[in-house]
Amino acid sequence: MPAAWVYLLRCADGSLYTGWTIDLDARLRRHGAGTASAYTRSRRPVELALALPMADRTAARREEARIKALDRRAKLELIASAPG
Repeated sequence: MPAAWVYLLRCADGSLYTGWTIDLDARLRRHGAGTASAYTRSRRPVELALALPMADRTAARREEARIKALDRRAKLELIASAPG
């Protein structure tokens, strides 16, 4: 089991949200309930577009920051290139 996850959500308005967590299932439930983020609260429902396992929290925070710096096109390419 990975120590942490970086994830991208596709929001109801078509926007993308990037975050990190140590418990992906719990975090997705909180996003779905509208309690995880002010950004996603008003853009529900959200769906998981990508989940990347990370070795530790530090790696997850760094990868989250790297992905957040990407433009929308690059984020969509990242999602499209993921296996599965």
